[in-house]
Amino acid sequence: NPRLTGDSGRVDVRPLTFRVPKSQVQKNRSAESPNGMSAVLAAASLATDADKPIRVMIVDDAVVARRLLTRWIDAEPDLTVVASLRTGREAVDQVARSGCDVVVLDVDMPELDGIAALPLLFEQKRDLVVIMVSTLTRRGAEVSLQALSLGAADYIAKPQAALDAGPLVSFQRELLEKIRSLGRRGRTLARLETHREKPVAVRSPTTSSLERLDSPPPAETPRFRLRSFTPVLPRVLLIGSSTGGPQALTALISQIGAAIERAPTLITQHMPPTFTTVLAEHLTRVGGRRVHEAEHGEAVVAGSVYLAPGGRHMRVVRGDGGPRIALGDDPAVNFCKPAVDPLLSSAAQVWGAGSLALILTGMGSDGARGAAAIAAAGGSVIAQDEATSVVWGMPRVVAQAGLCSAVLPLGEIAAKINRLIAGGRA
Repeated sequence: NPRLTGDSGRVDVRPLTFRVPKSQVQKNRSAESPNGMSAVLAAASLATDADKPIRVMIVDDAVVARRLLTRWIDAEPDLTVVASLRTGREAVDQVARSGCDVVVLDVDMPELDGIAALPLLFEQKRDLVVIMVSTLTRRGAEVSLQALSLGAADYIAKPQAALDAGPLVSFQRELLEKIRSLGRRGRTLARLETHREKPVAVRSPTTSSLERLDSPPPAETPRFRLRSFTPVLPRVLLIGSSTGGPQALTALISQIGAAIERAPTLITQHMPPTFTTVLAEHLTRVGGRRVHEAEHGEAVVAGSVYLAPGGRHMRVVRGDGGPRIALGDDPAVNFCKPAVDPLLSSAAQVWGAGSLALILTGMGSDGARGAAAIAAAGGSVIAQDEATSVVWGMPRVVAQAGLCSAVLPLGEIAAKINRLIAGGRA
């Protein structure tokens, strides 16, 4: 079989500090402009830019992989390949003049591998979207998490053989979906930043341009209907996440120790096998408490953090002595396995109004049905906001369906969760 994978070896993976995604730049308002023309021009530029195909650079030392990915991407009317390269060094040399929006970057390559090339690519193009491609191995999982900590937007694990039809179809669908979703968001943010008006007079003239860019925008009126938080004390915390999830979980898990002590915490992150093992180990290091892959039949108790293992759905069932974990090998839900919906739906049946669900960054709509079940049972749902999400897909669907009691920036979620589970006022 033609191979899609490169060579394997050891990598020194140190504890990771993830680069938190920057807040989206506030959209221009005509009221803040003398004549409103800047906002009009920005909107027109965005509309024109949205019509252009997303420009993709492929970097992989395997010629079979480059040809296959090029054929897939060029077959999509809204995507186009602008460069197909063999090494990270070639990518660094050509990224600026290629005009690419997205780089699909292999991990194992000669001369300059993906991890070494990553920071050099960002030096050439700071708003670049990079999707790492790695193997379904422990080393691939470790390197993927390391790449996320260095600023990669996401990763994708490739199948072992080009003729392995089933996994190959899933790989193709996932890759195109990520290129499209991440590429559009990255392009929009870059254009908004380019056309953003200068700060108005209320801002201090001594504030640097970088500080202004990173400052959160003023609070806006919610664009969706919010529900009241349940008066029932939450007895469980349920978290669902996908693209951008490892970064968000890393920021969150070390801050919700008080909540974890009072209520069990169950997490479903869209990840393949082995990747969830490495993620659990990483979250244990950064959070200072054990996060482990859930085991079938184990008791669900306060003080423990359970992570759905890759390739299996995690549900909760009533059992002798209290709730227990039920792992299933049933088909994918929302193209995902594990999926968030099975966890939330089962939790609604077990804890009812005592359920507190959190939907973090991710593409797609997984978690919406489960969140609806939580709300119908009287529980509460919190969604991460658009500004701090890598992809505002999963939380957007839940928020716009009117299922949320709060839609918050990532930096405010931990305090809210700790207060709710401690019995404080919402």
